[in-house]
Amino acid sequence: METTGRPTGRRSLAVRADEMMIRPPGASPGTAERVRVRLSGAVQGVGMRPFVHRLAAETGLAGFVRNGADGVTIEVEGSRIADFISRLSAETPPLARIDALAIETLAPTGDAGFSIGASTGGRAATRVVPDAATCPDCLAELFDPASRFFGYPFTNCTQCGPRYTITRRLPYDRGRTAMAGFTMCAACAADYADPLNRRFHAEPIACPSCGPRLSHAIRAIAAALRDGRIVALKGIGGFHLLCDARNEAAVAALRRRKSREAKPFAVMVANAASLGTAAQATAAETALASGMARPIVLMRAVPGALAPSVSPGLAHVGVMLAYAPPHHLLFAELAGTAGAGHDPFAPNPAVLVATSANPGGEPLVIDDADAERRLAGVADLIVTHDRPILVRIDDSVTHILAGAPALLRRARGFVPEPIELPADGPDVLALGGHLKSTVTVTRGREAFVSQHIGDLDTAETVKFHRETTAHLLSVLDVTPTRVICDLHPDYRSTRIAEAFDLPCVRVQHHAAHVAAVAGEHGLTGRVLGLALDGHGMGPDGENWGGEMLLLEGAAWRRLGGLFPLPLPGGERAAREPPRMGVAALAALGRAQEIAVRFREFPFARPVAAYLARPGLCPVTSSMGRLFDAASGLLGLCRVQDYEGQAAMELEALVTGPLAMPGGFALDQGVLDFRPLLAA
Repeated sequence: METTGRPTGRRSLAVRADEMMIRPPGASPGTAERVRVRLSGAVQGVGMRPFVHRLAAETGLAGFVRNGADGVTIEVEGSRIADFISRLSAETPPLARIDALAIETLAPTGDAGFSIGASTGGRAATRVVPDAATCPDCLAELFDPASRFFGYPFTNCTQCGPRYTITRRLPYDRGRTAMAGFTMCAACAADYADPLNRRFHAEPIACPSCGPRLSHAIRAIAAALRDGRIVALKGIGGFHLLCDARNEAAVAALRRRKSREAKPFAVMVANAASLGTAAQATAAETALASGMARPIVLMRAVPGALAPSVSPGLAHVGVMLAYAPPHHLLFAELAGTAGAGHDPFAPNPAVLVATSANPGGEPLVIDDADAERRLAGVADLIVTHDRPILVRIDDSVTHILAGAPALLRRARGFVPEPIELPADGPDVLALGGHLKSTVTVTRGREAFVSQHIGDLDTAETVKFHRETTAHLLSVLDVTPTRVICDLHPDYRSTRIAEAFDLPCVRVQHHAAHVAAVAGEHGLTGRVLGLALDGHGMGPDGENWGGEMLLLEGAAWRRLGGLFPLPLPGGERAAREPPRMGVAALAALGRAQEIAVRFREFPFARPVAAYLARPGLCPVTSSMGRLFDAASGLLGLCRVQDYEGQAAMELEALVTGPLAMPGGFALDQGVLDFRPLLAA
């Protein structure tokens, strides 16, 4: 029997004991039986084997459990198998998710006792779970002087801690992780071997006697932050740059050193009770921030609570809660309550800028020597540790949209959790676009979206893109049959795809957007979608970005789009909103106003003359450029330091939205916003 279901939460599967035909014909209740149970899904590195061991003991069953490339295999023998199976699906560990469960009846062997067997190899069909925030049990031990994990910045158990970022390959065993070089001390080995212990077969188990160590004391890190200094702290998936979020001089210095003029910084607070120090968090935002993934959540900022340079010109701020032991120890020290009795759930006044340590748009720094080389001019103090980071991964960014969580940047805490597709398909590799790039690998009906990689503008980011592709294919044990890329021939992701010795399928940018949403939500048949973004190349080289598309399987056609505006300067118009303001005036037939309205810009007169000559200037249907045009007409943003800056600053000024009658026109599938721009 096999039962599968679309994942809807922590447990996607429920098995009723009375539905399982596991008793041989003629057998009576209480007769000893034996079955083999195979579990697939997020079932390794989550405490599944110790959970199964305990469950077998409580139901009086003999047999074994072991990890394998295809998931977890269990054989149990005894008279209470139905009870065991029922509880197996109903009481799974917090991080586990059973996607499929298969049961096979076997002949009894007369086993006595239950054991955890050695892992087996083969082609991987299971997966690694995402990294998880420190659990309440480990937090309690972190501040309990009676615990040997008191004050230890690398404590973890089967319920929490690093997973994906320390995993080299499957099956998930210590020797295949970044912990391979750390030999367990006698106490850790005893915990690891004790079925009643929370760290039973917890592969990253460590303590002060045998585990990784920070290069600096927590007290020294806190002192540096109090003094207004910038600290680079090695974490789960890379280095953070930290400073006091209320100290304008420190935040402004971080901006100068990182060459990040305006893009907002995220901040970190100790816990949910401390969110009010930085943001006006709603109940939904608090719940999202408090989940095991601990993402950055966009929330409305408390006016005046943070240094102005944290998120200049914006009404919202990205806030995350402390999610690793060093964070909790640091907030305790900053609050002056470090040591025994500290309550990690109590309100804490400290707020830290916690931004990715990636100077100049390069990938996140993960290596100690690389940190010394690349961060020496940014951070006043560089704090490392000796546990390798095998997978570079940033913090996820989320917000609440229409009452539900939505991902803006998929990374730590969510990767490599798969998206279930509506049907099985070939194993493929999709290499994404040029900006905000990610990689996706499909395996059967699962789509594994990689962590956020970034814009493919530098050699280092292209290297990260290749590194991510190689690791994802390796850990999933997938050999793709084809590679998918964007239609645009000049995207670096397209050039990477062309280098593979595989059939290459080129997909139009916005058709890919709509198809991805349809796949994520299990939609089949005819799908009508709107793709509203900055840029994508149309089939004839057009500059698209505001399209209505009809999809049916792999076929698609464009039904309509936004009224095209001139794009003076090409890519420069995407960086300089005043150029789109000029374009809007030209599109309104008011080119004679350009020289006066934009007189402070040297390009105004020549661009006005250029736009007066029909057919010379390229046009765009981009929604992003429409927002830039509005910003340009209002004089809000002269140059965009980051993508979407003009639109975000425009949004921040909206306190009471108004619907303007006659603000747009619709004609034969073309949505024309010129009436609104005229107003």
